[in-house]
Amino acid sequence: MKGLIRIRPGLPGALYFLLFTFYFLLFTAACGYQFRVEGAGPTIGGSSAATAQAYRIKIADFENFTLEPNIELRYTTYARREFSQASGARVVYDGEAADFILKGKINSVALPTINFSLQGTFEGRVTVNVSADVEDVRIGKKIWAQSVAASSEFFMTDDLQLNRVLQTRAIEQAGRLVAADLAMRFQNFMDLRSRSAPAQTQAPAAGAPNGTPPTDKSDSGGMPAK
Repeated sequence: MKGLIRIRPGLPGALYFLLFTFYFLLFTAACGYQFRVEGAGPTIGGSSAATAQAYRIKIADFENFTLEPNIELRYTTYARREFSQASGARVVYDGEAADFILKGKINSVALPTINFSLQGTFEGRVTVNVSADVEDVRIGKKIWAQSVAASSEFFMTDDLQLNRVLQTRAIEQAGRLVAADLAMRFQNFMDLRSRSAPAQTQAPAAGAPNGTPPTDKSDSGGMPAK
């Protein structure tokens, strides 16, 4: 490297650093150093096989039983997004075939104060309670039900209009947390269900070895035993 770099008086130190870096990269490239990544690399959204095996779920519009207007539209959007991205499900809409149907209800929105003084309120909290159930379309029965709650805090000012905007943002944040919680819980339920299904199909009938169905026992007269 000494023969490649000739130090000339009067040049700034930054220029020496750039020259050294250039010659170092040139030297390492000539020596055959290569950086290579093995494998096919990451796949966004999973493989095609996993997508084909994903269950189809339709998320109906949430019902709003609170005094907060129009939050059911946002909560429905959050749930569809979380189930599509986090749970591995394929979210379908009206007119498409579905394996499951999820129905959600926004039961309450509480707004307690968590930081205040004699001069006023400084911080508030939004606590949202949501319940949801899932119906298996094939058998026409509910297979899963869950109630979840989420909270989000917001600061309060002397501006009432700004406080309302901050409160609305906190309600939306709580809705995102609720949607993520529901998606995670239902995915855990589906994982347990898929693991237990093969064990149930392979289990032999009680009292019958090797899965052979039991036969009716007869008495000495040839009639079934009572």
